[in-house]
Amino acid sequence: MPSNPETEDERLTRILKRVRKIELVTRGIVKETLGGAYHSRFKGQGIEFDDFREYQPGDDVRFLDWNVTARMNDPYVRKYIEERELTVMLIVDVSGSGDYGSQEDSKRERAAEVAAVFAFSAVQNQDKVGLILVSDQVEHYLPAQKGSSHALRCLRDILNHRPKSRRTQLGPALDLALTRIAHRALVVLVSDFLTPDTAWEHNLRLLAAKHDVVAAQITDPREWELPAVGRVCLQDPETGEQYIVNTSHPAVRQHYAAKMSEKQESLTRVLRKNGVERLDIRTHDDYVPALKTYFRSRRRRKR
Repeated sequence: MPSNPETEDERLTRILKRVRKIELVTRGIVKETLGGAYHSRFKGQGIEFDDFREYQPGDDVRFLDWNVTARMNDPYVRKYIEERELTVMLIVDVSGSGDYGSQEDSKRERAAEVAAVFAFSAVQNQDKVGLILVSDQVEHYLPAQKGSSHALRCLRDILNHRPKSRRTQLGPALDLALTRIAHRALVVLVSDFLTPDTAWEHNLRLLAAKHDVVAAQITDPREWELPAVGRVCLQDPETGEQYIVNTSHPAVRQHYAAKMSEKQESLTRVLRKNGVERLDIRTHDDYVPALKTYFRSRRRRKR
């Protein structure tokens, strides 16, 4: 006999348990390994004067102080306290393909964990965090605010939201982020990027020109290659279309792998062309090493 469908109360209880687990795991990751490293690129000039220092090659000549320069007989520049506050905007894809998972976690659940790492990093650094959920339309917008309760709300919304559409088009969310974020920010785009086209590249280019954008691609190992298990019925989670595929045929598996490789190469070109950094997250792997590598490379570039 079929099992009884999950009631709404049971579903909410399950989601709250998941939120609590993710909170504990990601807070530990932030505290022990990542800290505020995501913040390093945004240490910009603040508005509060701090001190003078001797001019060094590469300094902005607009900060030269001619009175001090005349007294010291050497060029001196004004130094300002670095501006620390940052907005972290999470854009999370909630289209139908995110519900898939051949492992313990679905792609949606793994996306929530990755988003939580950035959200709790923002909390630790006294920064604001906001959320945009997107399918082929903006499903939900949560303006950026400070505080752990707001970060937890972002996490709950990612896991609990029931999208109006199951299709994917990232452009509307990128446009919303561009119009709603007033100052330079860190935008974390979390998606499997299984979009029918790259029509959103123009929107990405505009956003990346104004903000620092990081693309976290969440994929499942079963999406990379077909297992040889004979004839199977495959269903597109976004369109509902079904296909009978003979996975025992080597040419079928090779064609599928080639198409996946082609999609990945296209995504790589789009991100690289627009100066967007990429995080490769797999549902069957520990994502902490990938985040550590990303933050270490960011610190090296800063130095």
